[in-house]
Amino acid sequence: MDESPRDPHTENLARYGAPVPPPPFPTGSAPRRRRPRLLAAGTALAVVAAATGAGFALGRLDDHPSTSAGGPPAGYSGQPPQGQEGPQDANPFGGTPFAGPGGSGGAPFDSSSSSTPATDDQLTGLVRIASTLKYEGGKAAGTGMILTSTGEVTTNHHVVEGSTRLRVTVMSTGTSYAATVVGTDAKDDVAVLQLQNASGLQTVTTDTDGIATGDAVTAVGDAGGDTSTFSAAVGKILAQDQTITTRSEPGHPGEKLSGLIKISSDVMSGDSGGATYDDQGEVVGMTTAASSGTSDVIGYAIPIAKVLSIAGDLENGTQNTRYEYGSPAFLGLGLSGSGARVAAVYPGTPAARAGVTAGDTVTRIGTTRVHTGSQLRAAVQAFSPGDTVRIAWTDAGGTSHIASVTLMSGPVA
Repeated sequence: MDESPRDPHTENLARYGAPVPPPPFPTGSAPRRRRPRLLAAGTALAVVAAATGAGFALGRLDDHPSTSAGGPPAGYSGQPPQGQEGPQDANPFGGTPFAGPGGSGGAPFDSSSSSTPATDDQLTGLVRIASTLKYEGGKAAGTGMILTSTGEVTTNHHVVEGSTRLRVTVMSTGTSYAATVVGTDAKDDVAVLQLQNASGLQTVTTDTDGIATGDAVTAVGDAGGDTSTFSAAVGKILAQDQTITTRSEPGHPGEKLSGLIKISSDVMSGDSGGATYDDQGEVVGMTTAASSGTSDVIGYAIPIAKVLSIAGDLENGTQNTRYEYGSPAFLGLGLSGSGARVAAVYPGTPAARAGVTAGDTVTRIGTTRVHTGSQLRAAVQAFSPGDTVRIAWTDAGGTSHIASVTLMSGPVA
């Protein structure tokens, strides 16, 4: 991989995918930064490529069903996402490629990958995370690592972002559990889940000896989208303390991840949240991103010591502006542009029950006047799910309305 035009400590990685405009964010559930929209095939952690063709990062797929599966929210006036999730045997990664405008497309999955099936030992302590994105009409999947016998699991934030339901399968046993998000750190791309009614689980073994450039590593995760096994990609540590910047959407700032381990393992879509093992089978990092040239793939992993530190904070409820806990309060509006004009109302949500419709403009949340989308989101997120709050809005004809609503739990921010 020729990296000569770039700062050796910084990779500029752009998102890959069909140019389909995303649906508006449900008000009250938007993350602190614009979330990447990754449109690709099969397993829902998508490969994303640089505009130059010189790189890609691992991210999460938004695999939108067609209107036959429900379509866009009522009142959504923008272009709806296109494409349809197909049968699981449609391609080796599960599902059909994401179809953008014109009906074709999808991420360039590398069928020549050097990965091999993971061994039983490598599967110990690893899980497959399947998430439902109710308000985006999609599904996603990724990898995670079990940290405690009672079901504490760590993964990447981008694996669970936007999810409304999680189902986690322990790969060594095939047992599945419902899961909740304990907390997330979007800045460092780490999340902690708790499996429900779990006990006696085998955990991953984490490294305590430290690592060095040149050490052999193996990245293991859900790269192929196979629900019964994972793949393993061998490589070595190329460098440490690396910084990468990913670009989520044209015209929007990128996301910076720092302190990463750079590896030569042929990591692929779905490996996000998985284990990067040393030659003793101990976890040295959590796979999170990748960059490639014309043929070589370069992976990046968050050092396990950093993952464990953040996971410990989240499990203990440590207060930090970087951390988000539980599910945010959710009103159920989609906004377009920078103002507080409603582009969509999600069925079955507090806003829909109150009678808000597309084209209305929200003017107040509780005692807080709002003029912009960011003000509206902040006002909703100041409350908790279950809180009752009065909202005010003006319809397209200029008539004012006021209603009391009980906020619900929204998608993971």
